[in-house]
Amino acid sequence: MKNLISKLLNNNNFLSLSSNIVVAVFGFLSFFILIRTLEPDIFGEWVLYITAGNFIEMLRFGITRTAIIRFLSGAKDEEKEKLIGSNWVIGLIATLIIVVILWALYYIFSDSIDSSGYSLFFVWYPLLALLNLPFNNALSIMYAELKFTRILFIRLINVGIFVIFLTINILFIHWGIMEIVFAHLFFNFLTSLICMIYKWDGIKHFFKANRKTNKIILDFGKYTTGTLIGSNLLKSTDTFLIGLSAFMGTTGVALYSVPLKLTEIIEIPLRSYVATAFPRMSKASIENNIKEVKRIYYSYTGGMVFLLFPIIIIGFIFAEDFVMLLGGKEYIETANIFRIFCIYGLFIPIDKFTGITLDSINKPQKNFLKVVYSALANIIGDTLVIFFVTKFLLTFSILTLLPEYFGTGLVFSISSHYVLLTSLELVSVVTIIFTLIGVIVGTNYLNKEIRINLKYIFIEGINFYKYALKDVKRFFVK
Repeated sequence: MKNLISKLLNNNNFLSLSSNIVVAVFGFLSFFILIRTLEPDIFGEWVLYITAGNFIEMLRFGITRTAIIRFLSGAKDEEKEKLIGSNWVIGLIATLIIVVILWALYYIFSDSIDSSGYSLFFVWYPLLALLNLPFNNALSIMYAELKFTRILFIRLINVGIFVIFLTINILFIHWGIMEIVFAHLFFNFLTSLICMIYKWDGIKHFFKANRKTNKIILDFGKYTTGTLIGSNLLKSTDTFLIGLSAFMGTTGVALYSVPLKLTEIIEIPLRSYVATAFPRMSKASIENNIKEVKRIYYSYTGGMVFLLFPIIIIGFIFAEDFVMLLGGKEYIETANIFRIFCIYGLFIPIDKFTGITLDSINKPQKNFLKVVYSALANIIGDTLVIFFVTKFLLTFSILTLLPEYFGTGLVFSISSHYVLLTSLELVSVVTIIFTLIGVIVGTNYLNKEIRINLKYIFIEGINFYKYALKDVKRFFVK
């Protein structure tokens, strides 16, 4: 038994998957508790705070994280220290710029921001960005060095303690949104403090940064930043634009957030294997072993397609049950949105692994362009639906119901509820359509670089599980 545990703790795929499962479980628990702690409009403000914060995180760490993972994979000790130093310097400068911009905008437009759903973000995210910088720098280094045991430990602390606080709060304390935000800030600071105490964040190499390593990271990062921002926009644009809509507002954000959160069920294994595949492909690319890069791409992509398919089918069939479990009866009408996201889940593996393969072979500009096409199309589509199609549907619905309900006071409440749900469903459909653009563009770019044949995704996907079964058998061999 000890031998089995030892083998599991030394298996990167298992540790990466465990880390993502732990974070996802605690993420669902925090969502589950908060949606029952806060009123829908207040919960919508929390969702905007977290969603907008995650978007800015993509900007901050898009510059450095992917570059650090790629270049540390093949660097010698002295070069590693310089790269880690540059990671800190660039990350700190980016964070300070973001902090100044957000607080300046709030100072100038405080009245408008306070009346919107974004006040929590503009006021408190800048402080969060400063507090979680060491934690995030440590994660970048850990991913590059495949230190998945540390990643599991530190992420467990980060999200686990917050969930414990939320549980105590809903049962006994009953604090409101501001106290919850303060707790969130404190637990991120605590996580960073632990990383600094154990010297996992690499701050000791701060002054070893030089112009050369700064340039290496920035030249690569200027594309990966755009890629990560674009990837985030494919999902978060929906939330941002819904929040800006006077008709939908924070209530629409809250409704949309439940099926959107459930898509993490699909993404848990995908994120885990992306984390292990990217350093391996980068190392193979640096060694000019393109055959191995292609094998990893086919194997992981096919493996994830086969793994996600039954999960997606179950999600589609039992959508109401999943929505009820996470959000409660008030959100059950959003089940069809989750079904639409299940269809979207079929294309995620090819999209993700095509992107990281382009990055691994040092073609981040191609991955960036792939994401730009998808993101811009998604933004345009969402804008049309939220601000034009919704207005048309609302007007048409009111005119249709007017003769029957005239004078009853029910006209707007009935029509607006129907239009709100229909519009949210259309927004999710837009996301699927324009993700397909990214898949088509990305595979075309990759084919030009390393000549891929998509049929091998399914062949190697089967081999992926053959090898996995052999590994499982080895675990039980003394």
